[in-house]
Amino acid sequence: MKLGVVLQCNPPASRVVDLARQAETLGFEYVWTFDSHLLWEEPYVIYSQILAATRKVHVGPMVTNPATRDWTVTASLFATLNEMYGNRTVCGIGRGDSAVRVLNGKPTTLATLRESIHVIRELANGRPVEYQGSTLRFPWGTESRLPVWVGAYGPKALALTGEVGDGFILQLADPSIVEWTVKAVKEAAAAAGRDPDAITICVAAPAYVGDDIAHMREQCRWFGGMVGNHVADIVSRYGDSSEVPRALTEYIKNRTGYDYNEHGQAGNTHTDFVPDEIVDRFCILGTPEQHIARLEELKALGVDQFAIYLQHDGKSQTLEAYGETIIPAVREHVTAKA
Repeated sequence: MKLGVVLQCNPPASRVVDLARQAETLGFEYVWTFDSHLLWEEPYVIYSQILAATRKVHVGPMVTNPATRDWTVTASLFATLNEMYGNRTVCGIGRGDSAVRVLNGKPTTLATLRESIHVIRELANGRPVEYQGSTLRFPWGTESRLPVWVGAYGPKALALTGEVGDGFILQLADPSIVEWTVKAVKEAAAAAGRDPDAITICVAAPAYVGDDIAHMREQCRWFGGMVGNHVADIVSRYGDSSEVPRALTEYIKNRTGYDYNEHGQAGNTHTDFVPDEIVDRFCILGTPEQHIARLEELKALGVDQFAIYLQHDGKSQTLEAYGETIIPAVREHVTAKA
């Protein structure tokens, strides 16, 4: 299992770069960021600095969307980074949440998401694509290679992911929901004639290594609120009695609203509706041994990468515990002598 870390582009940007460098040193292989241009600084500028300061990590948004940038601009950003630093980028993409809602917009349709994935991937992989009545190609970007991973929760989005995604991003670490979503993605891939095992499965959630469970829960309760935005969309689309597991939808019944000014922040005052049980299921909290046990459970369900949301006050201790103890435990063990 590979490990990644998800950062916010809070100023100073140099701090984001320092955390990325530290993560690589400790054995993390991916560095992701939020992509919400009003709430935080522009990530693609910071990716350039992260790539310059590191040797191996892959970088990308978790997640971008089809609405806030022209798709050809998005593709050009990735292809340019790939030309400058080698093919070390990955595009996480979804319908849009904070980046569009802060502008009083709405998430895009799945049809728009599907089309954007095709245009971005073809251009950023050096291939020609039909777009707005013309055949387009980057003459300077023929060597660029970009996988596109899709963030999804609901049945139709999961089906789209299986049909067109190079990877699947699920933003929560509940094993029962992971099992359901991974099954849906792989079944859709098989139905589309694709190899289900060729789709990379990435689970992303807050992880906090410590022994004060009450404190860790309060630091990570914001995540249930963030996921609740997507769950509310699913409930409005499919209702309470759909095929979506009640383990995902039940907890938002007491949700009254959400303030994007506190999006992704520990201490978010609009997440009182998130019970301790959800925090414990959606996140990974506790001792290194408890983290290892959950990661092994996720690995057995087909998860290829776990990415830590590092939005809490235990950043350094969590990164160090992962680097020293947890990452070595969940990696494949190779012996010098059989």
